[in-house]
Amino acid sequence: MKAALAALLVALGEGAGGDGGRRAVAGLAGALGLGAGASVEAIVEAARDPGRREAVGEWGEAVARLLAGDPEGVAAEAVAEAMERYAPGSGASWYDGDHTDFRNGVFLREVIGVQVVFPPGGGVSVPEALAGLPPRPSGFTGREEETAALLRALEPGGARAGESSAVLVAAVSGLGGIGKTALAVETAHLACERGWFPGGVLFIDLHGYDREPVTADRALQALLRALGVQPEHIPGTADERAVLYRSTLARRARERGAVLVLADNASSPDQVRPLLPGDARHHVLVTSRDRLPQLGARLVALDQLRREEAYELLDQALRIADPDDSRVVDAPDAAEQLAGLCGHLPLALQIAAALLAEDPSTPVSELVEELAESRDRLSHLDDGERSVRAAFELSYSRLSSEQARVLRLITLAPGPEVSEEVVAALVGVEGPPVRELKALFRAHLVERGSGRGWWRVHDLVRVFGVGVVAGDVGLSEEGEAARVRVMAFYLWWADAADDRLRWLPGMPVPERFGERGEALAWFDGERAGLVAAVGWAREERFAQAAVVLATCLGAYLVWRRYFEDRIAVEEVARQTAERAGDRVREAIAWDSLGCALREVGREEEAVEALTRARDLLQAVGDRRREAVAWHNLGSALEEVGREEEAVEAHTRARDLFRVLGDRHGEAIVWDSLGNALQEAGREEEAIEAHTRARDLSQVVGDRHSEGIALHNLGIALRKAGRAEEAIEAYGRSLEARREFDDWYGKGVTFHNLALVLAEAHRPADARTAYLQAADAFTRADDPAEAVQARTRAIALDTSPPPTAPSPPTDTATQAAPQSRTADSAPPAPPPPDAPNTAAQ
Repeated sequence: MKAALAALLVALGEGAGGDGGRRAVAGLAGALGLGAGASVEAIVEAARDPGRREAVGEWGEAVARLLAGDPEGVAAEAVAEAMERYAPGSGASWYDGDHTDFRNGVFLREVIGVQVVFPPGGGVSVPEALAGLPPRPSGFTGREEETAALLRALEPGGARAGESSAVLVAAVSGLGGIGKTALAVETAHLACERGWFPGGVLFIDLHGYDREPVTADRALQALLRALGVQPEHIPGTADERAVLYRSTLARRARERGAVLVLADNASSPDQVRPLLPGDARHHVLVTSRDRLPQLGARLVALDQLRREEAYELLDQALRIADPDDSRVVDAPDAAEQLAGLCGHLPLALQIAAALLAEDPSTPVSELVEELAESRDRLSHLDDGERSVRAAFELSYSRLSSEQARVLRLITLAPGPEVSEEVVAALVGVEGPPVRELKALFRAHLVERGSGRGWWRVHDLVRVFGVGVVAGDVGLSEEGEAARVRVMAFYLWWADAADDRLRWLPGMPVPERFGERGEALAWFDGERAGLVAAVGWAREERFAQAAVVLATCLGAYLVWRRYFEDRIAVEEVARQTAERAGDRVREAIAWDSLGCALREVGREEEAVEALTRARDLLQAVGDRRREAVAWHNLGSALEEVGREEEAVEAHTRARDLFRVLGDRHGEAIVWDSLGNALQEAGREEEAIEAHTRARDLSQVVGDRHSEGIALHNLGIALRKAGRAEEAIEAYGRSLEARREFDDWYGKGVTFHNLALVLAEAHRPADARTAYLQAADAFTRADDPAEAVQARTRAIALDTSPPPTAPSPPTDTATQAAPQSRTADSAPPAPPPPDAPNTAAQ
């Protein structure tokens, strides 16, 4: 507003509006408490004072009447030309918020929200409906689906198939800066091009989120004047004005055709209801940061731009300033990073583009680096005229104290989205604050997450909320208390879920999860937040709790094969334990890290990590964990081709478990020893080892380990030429695996079963097994293995049965003991530490 008001004052002061214009400048100075000779700069600065908004608004109405009173439009044309000389490039945006003032010719958007239009080149100067629509937004990209939805709502002709009546109102809602006004203006232009609104367009900015929103009564007065009603004919009461407004629109529909009313920036249904026409031929298009279902409108909610749309917006914005500016195209990776740092929010993207356009020598990567390293990203997303923070502050200021508190605390949650249970923990209440969450949802400050009961916030809203908390001592203390509650919540439930995953017959039945599937489902939902919470270990006050949480996640991350997450979690745990001088926990972390590294093919690093774990545990005299480390080290040695060392390591682990009387651990190690013996070419010994593993697993009641042992026994039997026994072993393995949600393990077993069936000249059965393997791998989210299995199934249709072992090799499966301390997951101690199993 600052530049436009200055341009208008200069134009009037130079006499572009005649003596009346000069008197208007002096009148504004007086209304603002300044002397008649006050400078333009002083007047503009005083006009920005929110307390003088009404005075400025009344002055704007007087100027509108002054220029409208010139029947030839000469004064309006002179003012427009003078303003252009003072402030060229009038299409620039100047509104302090999430709006863009799209100007063709020169528009002055008054504080009260009315536009006075001065078309260049002469023409009608009286503000009226036909001149009310701002020009199309330059650089508009994307939004095809939303545009189509709005056009369907605005299309004349009554109700469409499946609708009970025609849509009178369409409401575009979304977060501040999401591009609501741009979409509404673009859609209105498309509708007008199709001839749907020959009666013209009324545009009014309701300033719904300012300190003094435009009331419906004042909006009616402005719209009546825009429709050509003389001020002296406007009734004195709101009800009478509403009646005149509807009757004027009805007359216009008869004489000129349908009118589109574009009510921008509404904050409540009460601002809009009196503006609804009585004639169904007219339509109303509303934009708001809040969903407005009370209007009975067609609701169109905007989300952030898609990645390719954000990229296109950046490129177009730079090319508008300089058609030869190819920085976005020349650095697509950096541009994608920049779009991500802007949260794919149109306002933030426009500001970033403006910052780049200011200095054509600045590479995109430099701005990316500045934003990425900034502690306050929002401070950079400000080009002097527009500000992402200002847009958010407008919405935040309208929240109740409890709504604002919920929003602040949600932004502190770990992970990209939060469950209602986590929100309750953050807020410190028994049940989730559903009423506040729904209010924030209506205001587009939170959005629905991946499922019912889950919520997420935009990245930049998160940055805003964290900044609000950090900027106030009291709010910071409140935030830290909330984080402590969330960590306690995660520890309590993760420990319970982990107990359920590790449970074996004979152990006390866990109370908090009745079924294994329930524990897995809880972990699945909270995984991202749990992994992020482990990262809090870098803060001293959360270090111990975060390391314990990492231990609780181990079995789950292996089961679901989230090995990269496990590497991240264990690396944090290792560094934290090392800083604290806790050698036992450091050894546990090295052991778990080594297992995860082996799973992602980093075998040499795995051997190094597991060797360090073993040495540390030997030094502290923890024989049980030493046995676990020997076992895992043996598996890694096998991967790097050091088979005899692997056999020796597994033998040491087996002997230690025997001494300790841990039959479950011994069963798992017997199975891994069998795998190492197979690799060493000692098939008969391997068959004996796998048989011992199967029998011991049956004794301790571990059906999953039994299934793995049967699988590996099948491999050894096949290598020994005992095909029918191998087929039987695979079948029994699948029976055991079906009791568990282990799709990857099932895929591996079906694959190996297919190999031996093909060798046994049973191609149809082999093909079926390959297809079953492909289905299991698909459900395990391993598309590469699924494609390979389907390819082999197809090959069986065109190739003769093999007479010798086929090229693809069997895939062995191991059950790896997991390190876990008996006191590692308070508040409830876990059952005696039993090695967990995981298909690999």
